[in-house]
Amino acid sequence: MQFYARFQDEVVAAPDLIAAHVQRARANVSDAFRQIFDVQLVQAHERLTAEPGSLPAKVRFVTIYHLILEGALGLTTFKFTTDYLAGAGLLPGFVDGYSKIHHDETRHIGYGVWYLRETVRDHPSQGDTVRETLRDLLPSVAESLAPPATGGSHDFAAIGATSEAIREFALGGLTRRLDIIGIPLSSL
Repeated sequence: MQFYARFQDEVVAAPDLIAAHVQRARANVSDAFRQIFDVQLVQAHERLTAEPGSLPAKVRFVTIYHLILEGALGLTTFKFTTDYLAGAGLLPGFVDGYSKIHHDETRHIGYGVWYLRETVRDHPSQGDTVRETLRDLLPSVAESLAPPATGGSHDFAAIGATSEAIREFALGGLTRRLDIIGIPLSSL
């Protein structure tokens, strides 16, 4: 958050423009995005807060936050955004700062994978909690990774990427993490 705040204040230096952009973006996010971020994440957090000793509540929250948000959506966004910006020679300071955040995010994802692997090993029934969470949310994840329909285009050409490459990257990472946890994608 500090990086984004400093970038906004010291580079963009127009908080009203950022606020207007965020408001426009929120108006255009998909129902799938809202389902993940505004419904499922919020509900999982509320449940974990209300039931801090509940193993299924923590497993569901960690699955949503670390595997889906940070792992599938966050790393995919990072990769394709920074690839485009670096390739175009745009915003090198932002790319450098965002890359530093990326290193911290991979540490968070590593924690989530470790926690789920250990929990599923010690409490095999929690594998079903991970599976159920993924079955509930993977359709929304897939839809969130689909490009917006703009001007008749249904691809990510504006950032030099294809839908196929984006889906392949996100699914490949999720598949590797699930294998480490001991819950192969095929078991969903």
